[in-house]
Amino acid sequence: MFTQLAFAVFEESIARYHVLDSVEQSFSNPYDKDRIEHLLYRKNWIDTVQWHYEDIIRDPEIAPEAALVLKRKIDASNQDRTDLVEYIDSYFLKKYQSVKADENATINTESPAWAIDRLSILALKIYHMQEEAERADATAEHRAKCQAKLDVLLEQKKDLSTAIDQLLEDIDQGKKYMKVYKQMKMYNDDELNPVLRGQKG
Repeated sequence: MFTQLAFAVFEESIARYHVLDSVEQSFSNPYDKDRIEHLLYRKNWIDTVQWHYEDIIRDPEIAPEAALVLKRKIDASNQDRTDLVEYIDSYFLKKYQSVKADENATINTESPAWAIDRLSILALKIYHMQEEAERADATAEHRAKCQAKLDVLLEQKKDLSTAIDQLLEDIDQGKKYMKVYKQMKMYNDDELNPVLRGQKG
């Protein structure tokens, strides 16, 4: 199943990030560019770094100047995340381009890659919730609450993985078809954001 492959890559990315556990560390992709694992690994690495950006920016003692710099990094990370989702969807569009959709084929509420995006985030939630459930310096009550949350996350992983694999199978069999819309974000565009447009010229 595709999600087994994807989740294993996500876990690999998360584990490698936490060797140094620093948002400043350099990135290297262990997979060849022509493999889907290359995109999956890069996607999760972006998510993992941003996860920790979000932790850092919530520090009540953070200096305003540092917070602004970090906000810019988060904005850039969000754009990278969106780009990777579109690359992953392009992979699926190419993979299923010769499939003839059934006359009664339906479209899904989200593309495969946006569902995989949620699986990547879920992998991060599971990793960090498990950390909390096993934290030696936490109270027994804290660990028990986190274990209960972890159990829910693991059930969600099972359900989401099943749904993604079913969607891909339905596309492969022509029962559903893909239609991907580019993310037309306006706030990064100096022609569409009136604040940025006003600063030109």
